[in-house]
Amino acid sequence: MAVTPAVADPVFIDHSDRLPDHSYTGGWEHFVGGGVAVLDCDADGLPDIYAAGGADPAILIRNAGDFHFEQADVPVLTGVTGAYPIDVDGDAVLDLFVLRVGQNRILKGAGDCTFTDATDALGLPEDNDWSTAFTAWWPIGATRPTMAIGNYVDRDNPDGPFGACDTNTILRPEGDGYAATTLAPGFCPLSILAANDARGRLTLRLSNDRHYYVKGGYEQMWDIGEGRFLGPEDGWKNVSLWGMGIASRDLNGDGRDEVMLTSMGDQLLQFAQPDGAYVAAPFEIGTYSQRPHVGDDGRPSTGWHAEFGDMDNDGRADLFIAKGNVDQMPGMAMEDPNNLLMQQPDGTFVEVAARVGVATTDRSRGAALVDFDGDGRQDLIVTNRRAPLELYRNVTPDAGNWIAIDLRQAGANPFAIGAVIRVETADGSQILQHTIGGGHAGGQLVARHVGLGEADQAQVSVTWPDGAETTQTVAAGQRITITKP
Repeated sequence: MAVTPAVADPVFIDHSDRLPDHSYTGGWEHFVGGGVAVLDCDADGLPDIYAAGGADPAILIRNAGDFHFEQADVPVLTGVTGAYPIDVDGDAVLDLFVLRVGQNRILKGAGDCTFTDATDALGLPEDNDWSTAFTAWWPIGATRPTMAIGNYVDRDNPDGPFGACDTNTILRPEGDGYAATTLAPGFCPLSILAANDARGRLTLRLSNDRHYYVKGGYEQMWDIGEGRFLGPEDGWKNVSLWGMGIASRDLNGDGRDEVMLTSMGDQLLQFAQPDGAYVAAPFEIGTYSQRPHVGDDGRPSTGWHAEFGDMDNDGRADLFIAKGNVDQMPGMAMEDPNNLLMQQPDGTFVEVAARVGVATTDRSRGAALVDFDGDGRQDLIVTNRRAPLELYRNVTPDAGNWIAIDLRQAGANPFAIGAVIRVETADGSQILQHTIGGGHAGGQLVARHVGLGEADQAQVSVTWPDGAETTQTVAAGQRITITKP
């Protein structure tokens, strides 16, 4: 497969000095984690930031506009591995589900970027796990979300840590709170995503770290409706890797999401098949990124957060991968630059991170591609282990057109999680699942960004969580809120 040269690289300005001083720190229980949650916590149209701190307190950073940021008050929590925005109580105000080494927490948002610890009030069961992954979904008719927690190594197992993966937890609404049930076996997940799989069924994908399950474990898919793990009869083939992050995006417009799985060495992109199976992408596609692309360290890379986004608004999803050594693992690259892979017209990807100035070699963990200034270009924030946060403003001068889509509906799932968005122009269709989860220990719940290339309008169709469909024509260059009739 030939690689088509990029027409022009995106352009970034490093504004890391505009963020408060903050790093993800701690001992072996914080070798993993380090996620970042992005949400608009005061509904001013500007995304705000909640970053895990590990041994140090997590931090809330408020977006003051024009790429100025300021630290805001938030309940003090240490031991935080990551967080995800979610509306837990259905009041149309975003909360934060905070993953920790120890009791997980729910920070209830007030709509003005203030939060209160509502863990007990919302009936979250007690736990003392080492939580490293999160996802959520709303069953039809449910008044509150069902949530899945991925737990890493069982800290209480005297025979650990190797071979001592903990079980995972499903939290289902019960009475005024939640009831916990066990999801086993657990193989040390570092990412979970509830989304429609290649069969079109709502399924949990768990990406597991073989560093601690050692043998006998593998990546997992759990059918939510049937309550069972998929096997060979479903076309599911077991794959074992050092799974750390999940990114999901339909790359070819067939309505089935491809899945990017970060790992040590190969970063594995899987293409969804019509029969429900997944096959590894050909090596020539350019996404395996198994070794550093700059410097002279030839040891394998370590991938963490992965995320698809359109950095130049050409209508093709690009891919960012945060990388960094676990800590001092001698078999893996120490100087391990992050990747920015730009998708070409032929579906291959070209590495540009070094050319555009985002190929830093700190021990990166979490990240987010988000339009922080509302100019229609996706910016980049990266969290690092024992190194400061990084922030890059996208100022690409010749970027294409775009739209950003917010969804709202009445009832218990006001942000319409589980909807599917289809954006059509003369160049084809882009299909996005509206989900919570995936990434590495962090995610975002903001308007869904879609690059349109040269198109000045698009037809936007939404399949809502209950199956209803709406369609409208949307002019380019705006953020629009689509409300279910």
